[in-house]
Amino acid sequence: MAPSPLRGAALAAVLLNPRSVALVGASDDAAKTAARPQQYLQRAGFAGTVYPINPRRGTVLGARAWPSLTALPEVPEHVFVLSPTDSILPTLEECARLGVKLMTVLASGFSESGPEGITRERELAELSRRSGVRVLGPSSIGVVNPRNGLVLTANVAFAEPELPVGRVFVASHSGSMIGALVSRGKARGVGFAGLVSVGGEADLSLGEICSATLDDPEIEGYLLFLETLHHGDSLRRFALEAARRGKPVVAYKLGRSEAAAEMATTHTGALAGEDDIADAFLKDSGIARVGVIEALLETFPLARRLPLGALPAPRRVGVVTTTGGGAAMAVDQLGIRDVVVQAPSAETLARLRERGIAVAPGRVVDLTLAGVRYEVMSAALDVLLEAPEFDLVLATIGSSARFQPDLAVKPLIDSAGHRTPLAAMLVPDAPEALDRLTRAGIPCFRSPEACADAIAAVFARRTPSTGTVRLPAPGAGAAAALSESDAYGVLGRLGVPHAPFVTAPLRGEAPALPFGFPVVAKLCSAAIPHKTEVGGVVLGIPDAAALRDALGTLRANLSERAPGIDCDRVLVQRSARGLAEVLIGYRVDADAGPVVMLAAGGIWAEVMRDRSIRLAPVGVDAARAMIGEVKSLRTLTGLRGRPRGDLEALARAVSALSQLAVRPELGICEAEINPLMVMPESEGVLAVDALILRCAAT
Repeated sequence: MAPSPLRGAALAAVLLNPRSVALVGASDDAAKTAARPQQYLQRAGFAGTVYPINPRRGTVLGARAWPSLTALPEVPEHVFVLSPTDSILPTLEECARLGVKLMTVLASGFSESGPEGITRERELAELSRRSGVRVLGPSSIGVVNPRNGLVLTANVAFAEPELPVGRVFVASHSGSMIGALVSRGKARGVGFAGLVSVGGEADLSLGEICSATLDDPEIEGYLLFLETLHHGDSLRRFALEAARRGKPVVAYKLGRSEAAAEMATTHTGALAGEDDIADAFLKDSGIARVGVIEALLETFPLARRLPLGALPAPRRVGVVTTTGGGAAMAVDQLGIRDVVVQAPSAETLARLRERGIAVAPGRVVDLTLAGVRYEVMSAALDVLLEAPEFDLVLATIGSSARFQPDLAVKPLIDSAGHRTPLAAMLVPDAPEALDRLTRAGIPCFRSPEACADAIAAVFARRTPSTGTVRLPAPGAGAAAALSESDAYGVLGRLGVPHAPFVTAPLRGEAPALPFGFPVVAKLCSAAIPHKTEVGGVVLGIPDAAALRDALGTLRANLSERAPGIDCDRVLVQRSARGLAEVLIGYRVDADAGPVVMLAAGGIWAEVMRDRSIRLAPVGVDAARAMIGEVKSLRTLTGLRGRPRGDLEALARAVSALSQLAVRPELGICEAEINPLMVMPESEGVLAVDALILRCAAT
């Protein structure tokens, strides 16, 4: 039986607070990468024992060297392997024999390097599992804990002395990014409670590492740099627990380009590309996803002031300024990100006048140069921070922030105790003013882009659902499509309404219909998931004679365009016309898990790419929010006298399809209704085409 691997607080202890560290492959040449960790540990004053391992030298950088791990006088808690790729597996075997708890691997040459590397990484993961030795990496540049001098890294950025200490923990797939964040953070007055380069996640995943630190009272939040969502299940478990404890998580994730989109059998796969799903995953996990790297450092204080679930949508920002141009830049960037910049109400303007502040009505409260005076800005903030129409007040400060930092930031610092959060954007380069605001805990930004990005990211977080998803067991081989009639059977079990239909032999007489004309006739076979591609649909059939002709057309098209395809049934469905066509899709993503999508439907689905995505399942309230995010559906709200659609029925249908995530007995891994007709208000919705894939071997 394999030893129980370290988890939780015990894992965090050897990762961030080891009593002893061994450096396998430590170099005596101070200019080499393999010499850096020993130098950094010495310089940072690490109090634990450090054992350089080098079989060819008696000393390394003035310290006694040891020929092997086996030769050490004790079993080190944390082993950092600096030697080449081909040494990794033998070193892990030695660690296993000795009972080492954790091994960090710097070397690359694993899954990223092709078939041989994939095999090597699989062997590394399997040996870790069997031995109980936890492995960080491969391609991990190391671990840093500024609180105790553990600078166990080969990243040259950590040659910089006096690392700033803070209360935010960093985990990154990219090793170079932990160094970049430290240098940027130091310039910005931001420190960290720990930094880990996760690397290839052969064993320890980013989510498990962060989860292990949640009990640390000195860690108040997390910054993540993500390259993938591999091990998404552990990342989500961490995020949900962090949200429960009130510890904000901010992430920057690569992969926004269309090149990362994943195609699938249904339109859902084409529309819900990899990054779209990642975006929904992060937001639905309560993680603030930023798109500007500067905002990764600057968002955490704002996320602390705006806890999850604290505000209903839409969330509204009030802007007060001493510089009209600076405020205009902030408003412009907020608008690009669909953040509502709220104009002050008539009541708020009246209260400002009562305090001797007369401003013109508009989106921005422009105090002009008068706002430089303490009493003017302070009075304005008192009014705005008590105004019910604002969920956040943003102050944009001009040149005074650089030349009179005390005067510029004192009214903001003195006003920070209000119920409504206050943030600041400084238009000039004003490091002293930024430092004062940062130390006072006021969210503050150096650029309009980072400011707007941070606000939008924090507003976009959604309170995570804690429901249990019970997916069908994966089978071997590809998923199999159901016939359209069988697909309607699944929809019926979920409670999604569909247009009435009958099936009949394709080569028989036209069937008698229990509903009136006009109708649609379609080939009905699991072997033909995309019927229009083989001429398998005839629309607008007005009467029985035309139905007979339609069956002849379908037979001819099948013979000509899909010879050899097994199809002996026809499905005849009552024609339906609604106010709009939408697509509802469901799929199980390999990393993020089950997702549901609502999009503009019909033939324009992939062209318009007007859609909303959530992790599944969703309730009706969440489905209503999704409807609000699909721009083309705004025409169904009674806009400009147009007829209202039955959006409540649509919300129920979205929620119903998403319940596939908790219905494993149905064995469905992908489903799509396209189109679903949205009928006039109180008349419901109707599915008029459906494609459903059942998991293999279920």
